[in-house]
Amino acid sequence: MAPMCSSYCLVLLMLLLSGNLISLGDSSPMCKQTYPANAKPIYKEDVDLLQFALNLEHLEADFFLWGALGYGLDTVAPQLVMGGPPPIGAKKANLDYLTRSIITEFGYEEVGHLRIIKSTVGGIPRPLMDLSATNFAKIFDEAFGYALVPPFDPYRDSLSYMLASYVIPYMGLVGYVGANPLLNGYQTKRLLAGLLGVESGQDAVIRMYLYERAEEVVHPYKHTVAEFTTRISELRNRLAMCGIKDEGIIVPPELGAENRTTTNVLSSNFDSISYKRTPGEILRVVYGSGDEHVPGGFYPKGANGKIARDFLEKP
Repeated sequence: MAPMCSSYCLVLLMLLLSGNLISLGDSSPMCKQTYPANAKPIYKEDVDLLQFALNLEHLEADFFLWGALGYGLDTVAPQLVMGGPPPIGAKKANLDYLTRSIITEFGYEEVGHLRIIKSTVGGIPRPLMDLSATNFAKIFDEAFGYALVPPFDPYRDSLSYMLASYVIPYMGLVGYVGANPLLNGYQTKRLLAGLLGVESGQDAVIRMYLYERAEEVVHPYKHTVAEFTTRISELRNRLAMCGIKDEGIIVPPELGAENRTTTNVLSSNFDSISYKRTPGEILRVVYGSGDEHVPGGFYPKGANGKIARDFLEKP
């Protein structure tokens, strides 16, 4: 019995030690980040920028959760809705196992994003959002310049859903890049950096998924996956009205990395850093109106938060 007890005790000791190490975590002095004595965790000016981002985080959360699971925030985390209305037209997509697994993870990640932003700078109610197939069909019709027949349906199959996903997360990415230099608090900077890392990862996964299928014709249309991404990116550039800040998965060499590639798995500028957009640019795109003062598109009654509401009140 002695050898068995010795082995058992050794394992128990190792578990206890590992548990202690884990429990130390950030509470350990050698794991804590130090800041200048006069540094502030959150500046008043930071709050509006991060609350503005909640509009896109809500859009992603409900789109991903509904697409993968068939239900959204009202079921998964109703406390984060803060009384906002349920999205219009959201439903479960016909996804294969791989795509559903990816989108399920994305959906739960967005729940975490909403929770950490709202617990850090306070929240805004979920805005009314239009996630209907009809709304997506309008976006793709506008991108191609004519009505697709049959109308584009993001919930039809995995490829259609990922093309629809191409429309949304990238706007959060460029929005965070644009907000970054305007933040002052160390807590809000840390928050934005963490959010940007995951949003960038989501966009990269979506782009790689589509890049692997770049030459595949999207059924029942005659356009390839690459054409779809190019058309959507061109539409967003037109609506935002601030030059090229959006690129499809295949580009001419003058837009490729160091002007030497036509592959474009990641969208970036001449120096291969992410593009940035202002709140006004983002609203022009997600409203589909090309005007931050005129709601529509994904937000029929406009986005929430001080920045978005100020645009609506001061046309």
